[in-house]
Amino acid sequence: MGEKLVVVGQGYVGLPLAMRAVSAGFDVVGIDLDEWRVKRLNAAESYVEDVDDDLLVAAHRSGRYLVGTDYADAEAFDVCVITVPTPLREGVPDLRHIGSAGESLAPLIRPGATVILESTTYPGTTEEYLRPLLEEGSGLCTPEDFFLGYSPERIDPGNPRWQLENTPKVVSGIDEASLERTREFYERIVRDVVPVSSLQVAELCKLLENTFRHVNIALVNELSIFAQQLGIDVWEAIDAASTKPFGYMRFTPGPGVGGHCLPIDPSYLSWKVKRSLGHNFRFVELANDINDHMPDHVVHRLILGLNQRRKAVKGSRVFLLGLAYKKNAGDCRESPAIEVAKVLGKLGADVRAADPHVDALMPPPGIEIVQPTAGELSQADAVVILTDHDCFDYEMIQRVSPFVFDTRDRCRGANVERL
Repeated sequence: MGEKLVVVGQGYVGLPLAMRAVSAGFDVVGIDLDEWRVKRLNAAESYVEDVDDDLLVAAHRSGRYLVGTDYADAEAFDVCVITVPTPLREGVPDLRHIGSAGESLAPLIRPGATVILESTTYPGTTEEYLRPLLEEGSGLCTPEDFFLGYSPERIDPGNPRWQLENTPKVVSGIDEASLERTREFYERIVRDVVPVSSLQVAELCKLLENTFRHVNIALVNELSIFAQQLGIDVWEAIDAASTKPFGYMRFTPGPGVGGHCLPIDPSYLSWKVKRSLGHNFRFVELANDINDHMPDHVVHRLILGLNQRRKAVKGSRVFLLGLAYKKNAGDCRESPAIEVAKVLGKLGADVRAADPHVDALMPPPGIEIVQPTAGELSQADAVVILTDHDCFDYEMIQRVSPFVFDTRDRCRGANVERL
């Protein structure tokens, strides 16, 4: 019998990890408290972009993948990885999912086991929050009795080039022995492992990565607003700047930021700085303000475009292309496109949308999902490109739509306005 790995959370982070571990020879127990998820996984139906149904079928047939809601299945584990979400609640880090996982796992820890946290959180969470829960519930101590590590997830849903196996994995431990155990585990899962000196460094690493993106997206978002008012094509300027081979990284504007990371993770860092040091993290707070208001700016620009065509937003049919928070992904939670749809609905627009990547079994509430046919597009008063999935026929969209407001620079023409 192989080593037993428990993966708590079977979402966009935990499920790819579970599948990769099965192929690496682990006996994997996936735990998720969402019964709908468990039912689909047991039917070999994936809801995660990076895991297809065939991979689930193979995992089940191997006899080395068990998924359920019962922590009793995790008994006698060798390694456990916690990949539960860490949302914000009224601007404060919400660690309830980590706490629940820690309390449920603690009685099952035996001497020599390894527990690794992957959930994105503020520096100090693993040692100051998770460690006491595990020790109190198990009656054991780390690092004396069991090993404790942290490794930030770096999953980019829908990215065909960079996936779990070939993305370098940062690893850390509460001591040298825990670091070694954590490193040894991930060396069986991924190609490259990057050890760091402490849990806090690894925790900060993840927040730095996402704060970097968040701040730079806010920069180009605000720049796009002012460039449009100055009569300058910001997209052409970005293309020109992108020819510089050093000292520049390309970021593009859009309707806002969404998903599990960018709207949340930088606020974890801001909260930690404020709580521990008493200072405001001004870059993060400014980026939050800019990106949070982009859906409103998109609606404002759309209203201006309809006015120029002698139409009011109330009663107009508005067709939204793309609801997911990013290109070629299917998750529309925390998506700026959903915020745009909500505002338009409140203003009285007849909102329709198309997104082939969004799960048809879980449509966004209050949004009519239709196919982006030529007939549907031609009958819309405005077509808004919010998520630029590659599967959309942009030539046809531009050709048949009376008015296209493009937030992603995919269409050109006399009937097209760009963000």
